[in-house]
Amino acid sequence: MAESPSAAPAAGPVAVSAAGPAVGAVAVLSDIHGVLPVLEAVLAEPDVRTADRIVVTGDHAAGPLPVQTLDLLASLGQRCVLVRGNADRELVALASGGSSPHPESVWAAGQLRADQVALLGDLPHPVTLDVDGFGPVVFCHGTPRNDDEVVLVDTRLERWAEAFAGLADEVRTVVCGHTHMPFTRLVDRRLVVNPGSIGMPYGRAGGAWALLRDGQVSLRHTPIDPQTVCARIVAESAYPDRAAWADEYIWSRNSDADAVRAFAPRDGRGAAQP
Repeated sequence: MAESPSAAPAAGPVAVSAAGPAVGAVAVLSDIHGVLPVLEAVLAEPDVRTADRIVVTGDHAAGPLPVQTLDLLASLGQRCVLVRGNADRELVALASGGSSPHPESVWAAGQLRADQVALLGDLPHPVTLDVDGFGPVVFCHGTPRNDDEVVLVDTRLERWAEAFAGLADEVRTVVCGHTHMPFTRLVDRRLVVNPGSIGMPYGRAGGAWALLRDGQVSLRHTPIDPQTVCARIVAESAYPDRAAWADEYIWSRNSDADAVRAFAPRDGRGAAQP
């Protein structure tokens, strides 16, 4: 589970921008982690191809094919909105001489071009878009106030209230990533959506994503052939441990139950956070 040891920027109020017309359908992807073949498969989905916007809620390149993944995302132009994730901050810090316990991130940071490091360093968090049928939607990685904060589908309401304290009242929909598990739930009349993970899914192999259209949310899943994707990563990546990395994450060896057990202590349940 890719988590940055670097401190997240201080939390602040989330501004709501009403500039420009509302957008129509929005395809939401998250946590690509440099897994180019699955990203390509999701981008080929008809509802992604025709979406007015593609929003990627962080952790774009920390994985086996970082350069190629960022190049593909950049080729989508202004139609694609990239949100900063904690692993994106980590790559920027590593490129400046920082350290990390995640070997794939250390390796990936060393592959990035200077323009790609600059791209990641300039990414915003959170991002607000006015979406047809939803009004202002806040897209973030962990939570709107912190890209590394953990919230789960069963996180207690008090924790959600803390995480949403800076939101304007008119924001009734929040889309987050970070925990690699798709869900939708209501939180005191706000709709919360997590699209799941493209590159490191927990519990089910393939690309998880979401579609916001006409006031409705649908969680989507793009099937893959894990063996073929693993073979591509081994052939196209130079990461030394790429075969083992692909076997673990492309095949989704870690279940959703494993992920919940690992993440649950970080959402504030039953103990004060460090």
